Amino acid sequence: MELLKLKNVNTWYGAVHALKNVSLHLLPGEIVTLIGANGAGKTTLLNTVSAVTPARDGDIRFAGEPIQQCEPERIVELGISQVPEGRQVFKPLTVEDNLELGAYLRFRRREPRKAIRADLEEMYTLFPRLRERRKQLAGTLSGGEQQMLAIGRALMAKPTVLLLDEPSMGLAPLVVQEIFGVIAALSRDKGVTVLLVEQNAKAALKLANRGYVLETGKVILEGVAAELLENPEVQRAYLGKDKKEIWER
Repeated sequence: MELLKLKNVNTWYGAVHALKNVSLHLLPGEIVTLIGANGAGKTTLLNTVSAVTPARDGDIRFAGEPIQQCEPERIVELGISQVPEGRQVFKPLTVEDNLELGAYLRFRRREPRKAIRADLEEMYTLFPRLRERRKQLAGTLSGGEQQMLAIGRALMAKPTVLLLDEPSMGLAPLVVQEIFGVIAALSRDKGVTVLLVEQNAKAALKLANRGYVLETGKVILEGVAAELLENPEVQRAYLGKDKKEIWER
């Protein structure tokens, strides 16, 4: 059964038709990537799922239940967390404060503090550098460390589905490799389902189980990630010789 399913979803920004009859699905535990040029609608799709930019029409279901009328807070409560483009950590707060804010709704539900504390320790195990910097202000971290913090903050909400928007943006290759390794482990070991938006198409398709290609708000291709990697259209548009340096950074 599909864990997350979009059917004929349309999203508008004012007069701009940003998503046009988009249909896609995620199965439990898999990694699905969205690739496409800037402005193709990838971030809009994530924001539509998380209700930051609500769909005008169409159907969005999570575990079989309609969610397109839900508020963003309810989406998080249901088990969908988003890591936004550009990290957007709370820079004046410490690393630990940022992580605890990820568990805000759990605190509000009065979950046992012991359980939240155990999850905080799990984040420090997942990202050892965050443990070293737990009392450091988030704004003083490197870009890679801020990305780790943004992922850890989202995971503190205990999501079933993790929406990741450009996690490799502006990061050194070794840091990207580390973060992609964590994403793979979350899917493999924790059963977290991942919807990944990524400009680094080659790396994303190597990591993912399946992929969708967006162009001007429409899904134009979909399939097994390994097959998309070998697809001549994908190679020409996103993995072409002139873009090799970009994708292999």
